[in-house]
Amino acid sequence: MPERKFMETAIEKAKEGIASGQAPFGACIVRGGKVLACEHNRVWADTDITAHAEIVAIREACRALGSVDLSCCEIYATTEPCPMCFSAIHWARIGTVFFGTGIEDAAAAGFNEMRAYNEDMAKLCRSSIASKGGFMRNECLALFREFTARPERKVY
Repeated sequence: MPERKFMETAIEKAKEGIASGQAPFGACIVRGGKVLACEHNRVWADTDITAHAEIVAIREACRALGSVDLSCCEIYATTEPCPMCFSAIHWARIGTVFFGTGIEDAAAAGFNEMRAYNEDMAKLCRSSIASKGGFMRNECLALFREFTARPERKVY
């Protein structure tokens, strides 16, 4: 199942982020079975509250294609995209979001989450994004365990 390979890539990227003092999130953007961009959260590294893994990956994928149109792409996110990231995914015209853990999992790890879920946002905003949650959930939950075990962890 190729989807597993792409989520595994996002998980590995999230682990790199954790090791470098970042939050436990990774995102991988794929088009036609090829990875365009795979990034981890860079909020602390860039001193930029918008540098979530999905946003950083969208920026890189747009550069790779020379376009802001990422239609025909999928995004694999280790955690359900927040409202900001979901909006960027919508504007980039990404068709499908695969995510592992949910917003409640991020909140339980100490993150200041807005309880706006992708499915609800898609309905409210009439977005055609398909969300497939709980994908490789256990593997993605392990990222939170790894992150919360670090005494120097920082949340936002």
